[in-house]
Amino acid sequence: MGTKVLLDLLGGVALLLWGLHMVHSGIVRAFGTRIRRILGLILQSRYRAFAAGVGVTAVLQSSTATALMLSSFAASGLVGLVPALAVMLGANVGTTLIVQLLSFDSSAFAPLLLIGGVAAFKRGSRTIVKDLGRVAIGLGLVLLSLHLLLDSLAPAEHAPAVRTLFSAITGEPLLALLIGAALTWAAHSSVAIILLTMSLAASQFVSPVAALALVLGANLGSALNPLVEGAASSNPADRRLPVGNLINRVVGCVLFLPLLDPAVRLIQAIDPNPVRLAADFHALFNLVMALLFILPLGAFARLLERLLPDVKNGSDLSVPLYLGASVNDPPSVALACAARETLRMGDIVDTMLEQAMTAILTNDRKLVYEVSQKDNAVDRLHEAVKLYVINVTHGSLDEADARRAVEVLSLAINLEHIGDIIDKNLMELASKKIKRQLQFSAEGARELEEFHRVVRDNLRVAMAIFLSGDLKSARRLLSEKSRIRELEFAASENHIARLKEGRIESIETSSLHIDILRDLKRIHSHICSAAYAALETAGELDRSFARWRDTETDMARGK
Repeated sequence: MGTKVLLDLLGGVALLLWGLHMVHSGIVRAFGTRIRRILGLILQSRYRAFAAGVGVTAVLQSSTATALMLSSFAASGLVGLVPALAVMLGANVGTTLIVQLLSFDSSAFAPLLLIGGVAAFKRGSRTIVKDLGRVAIGLGLVLLSLHLLLDSLAPAEHAPAVRTLFSAITGEPLLALLIGAALTWAAHSSVAIILLTMSLAASQFVSPVAALALVLGANLGSALNPLVEGAASSNPADRRLPVGNLINRVVGCVLFLPLLDPAVRLIQAIDPNPVRLAADFHALFNLVMALLFILPLGAFARLLERLLPDVKNGSDLSVPLYLGASVNDPPSVALACAARETLRMGDIVDTMLEQAMTAILTNDRKLVYEVSQKDNAVDRLHEAVKLYVINVTHGSLDEADARRAVEVLSLAINLEHIGDIIDKNLMELASKKIKRQLQFSAEGARELEEFHRVVRDNLRVAMAIFLSGDLKSARRLLSEKSRIRELEFAASENHIARLKEGRIESIETSSLHIDILRDLKRIHSHICSAAYAALETAGELDRSFARWRDTETDMARGK
């Protein structure tokens, strides 16, 4: 009996976690970009940031997800530490809304949500409808799992071994707190552990005091996951937000742990329902901690900045290495620094291009992730170079410096576009190929490798042209456009011939093969911009050719 109850309990918890995961992933897929945009716009005042944290977490159903999102914003400098801490206070309150909603008996809605969700997911013609269907399925699974938890615990009233086990591990409030923290860290969800605690309390497997201690532990454990995620960064400043949130949780546990008995009496006097006990205490805890911390956030942020100073790491690709000239230095010096940083961008993009083809041909999922990380670094360097050039050239420039500033900005922009094509297009194709476990034919793989090799060689030529302004190399790079067209035409013809032969590998990878060639050709169009800039500086491009060049560049960018 005891073993069966424990297995049923673990199964119910697993179903609960999966349901919460589906709700979270569905919301992120449907509204993730909008949520990030909204957060970026309203994080100016601590009170508006607090309200944003409440709303976003109520939607995402995960304070951990909000913390990870805010940590990336704070680490990149997109949001100040004070509003970020305010958002986390709001996020902690936002989880209480989820728990409050799920604390009521709504199991009757589970079948309706599951039926409606499956219908929307399977039959929806629009992506957002499918994503919302996923959310409905997740909510249905959460409600169903809560019902299953209560049903699975009911027979355990006649299983003394199970009751003895729970009494032993939750008999001491401090031990119960640590268990709750460990479970929340492992499950990555404080909501799931609090809902489990509600089920245990309703079945009287844990005492009211132990239930509140488990809730304290769940709140503490929810602050551990963002801290663990941020531990990979070597810059202490990136850990300010998760450390601040953890301090808030620890202070709350220290304050509330001795007050669990009076808290039980207070809550039971207002609402004697044992299921609601954990939910009400969770709300009380987070509201009190928000009120205690919201006013002194400025001083708290300054303390965190002193404890965790900003230390730049040379191994971080997104940190500029050469943008160190003063705005008072001659523009030529500043532009030389910007040019060096742009060449460094080119090196990163070249590595991305190399890894992209390896990932495509070998189905290496790890490389897909690494390429995506490098694209984030290229995006940040692009922003840094752009702002730097604008700042150091705000005064009057002679013709040569003005022309060089345009060349630097032009190359940085084109490199950023190449990075986006690699990450958003080529890596998406690689992910599809990995997911379906497809393989190119030997001939098709060789054609793609050859096409890719020519593009990479010309990228290095473009970097050399940017550095030296060599007109002979610029003319040769432009002539490569004809070679690229010929290679694309030959590869497409050979691919069609293999399709006519009925080659299985070619049939399965047909769209991938053509799309990869198209994206590599788009990358090559951006690479040729370095040749255009050098020839235009030398006066070898007439206006009509320049207009044609601009039109072709726009087409390469997908405009």
